[in-house]
Amino acid sequence: MDVIKRARLLSGDVVDIGIDDKKIVCLGECRGEEIIDADKKLVLPPYFNMHFHLDSVFLQSKNKSGTLWEGIQIWRDIKEKLTEDDVIKRALVAVKLMVAYGTLWIRTHVDVTEKELRLLKAILKVKEQVKEIADIQVTAFPQDGVYTDKGNDELLYKSVEIGADNVGMIPHNELTREDGVKSVELAFKIAKEFNKDVDGHVDETDDPNSRYLEVVAKKTIENNWYNRVTAGHVTAMHSWDRAYRFRILPVIAKAGITVVPNPLINAVLQGRFDEYPKRRGLAPIKEMISQGVNVALGHDCIMDPWYPLGAGNMLQVLFMAIHLDQLTGYDELNSSINLITYNAAKAWKVEYGIDLGKKANLLITDADDIIDLIRFLEPPKYVIKDGKIVAKDGKYILFNGKWEEVKKRP
Repeated sequence: MDVIKRARLLSGDVVDIGIDDKKIVCLGECRGEEIIDADKKLVLPPYFNMHFHLDSVFLQSKNKSGTLWEGIQIWRDIKEKLTEDDVIKRALVAVKLMVAYGTLWIRTHVDVTEKELRLLKAILKVKEQVKEIADIQVTAFPQDGVYTDKGNDELLYKSVEIGADNVGMIPHNELTREDGVKSVELAFKIAKEFNKDVDGHVDETDDPNSRYLEVVAKKTIENNWYNRVTAGHVTAMHSWDRAYRFRILPVIAKAGITVVPNPLINAVLQGRFDEYPKRRGLAPIKEMISQGVNVALGHDCIMDPWYPLGAGNMLQVLFMAIHLDQLTGYDELNSSINLITYNAAKAWKVEYGIDLGKKANLLITDADDIIDLIRFLEPPKYVIKDGKIVAKDGKYILFNGKWEEVKKRP
């Protein structure tokens, strides 16, 4: 049995953690071969990135206006020219960087309005290549909309047939309200046919009249797809009047829909038509949680046509969310870690946590508590997946059986 000595858990208890056959077999005073002395520092389960775009990562196009619309145009100009090898090369760097910062679960949206589906095929290969260090779910994402161009609905079907894990949608990007509703209906039709979860970009706009989340909730309930639906962004929620949010959020909670804000990118993409004050670009996390909605966070982008920054560090995402939604009360700060851990695990439906019999997936940090973890945003000293150390100090990663330095960009 391998033993991690003196680990401080989220509860504050200091225990030894015994690992055997990839699982936690001892919590307390454990005897075996000491592999790490945690020195009473915080040890917690690894992070989730519940919304990302591996196909566009590190495409450092110069978006001069910094807007969503220029980013979309840049992406349209280049996506048909990308090769599988290029997509794989960039995505591998991003995955390794995220793992080094403590993320072991990554849900990525892949544009399937690219006619040859090269992007999807490339990311499916990446998913297989990195399975020893990270678990990836691939969402078939109709970036340009389903009914905006002939054949996009067929591409969405085909994407699920060849291996996408989740069915995506972007109803607010369709040309009419009616087409937006039809795109939601299509997503559920495909999901039921292939027994897949639904994971959509929903209401990513400042327009208070964009209310497709209510359609998603209705279709979730009608199709009995409870706890199998994720709605990404939902930035329009910050523009909905409070009475409407008060009415609709309990329905979202009832349907078991997880809402995934992406605070880094939406803080800079939203509010572009505002003077001052500018909207924050964040669905109201505190209000959603108070109404029983499951909320998790996504990183969304790293150095792509929409976002020029990003390090792959989910603590950076959490840090931004805490500031934008003022989650700075003592209890709020300590529970905020759930936004990138336990809440996300609930949506992913994966065995998770530091408990006897569960898989030994652990982060050994240099922080004394959650507040210091968030203050300093440091990578874990060790990242452990299935009982094996796969990353150290944010600098080194074990890939294909060999240790290598983590690249910050391709």
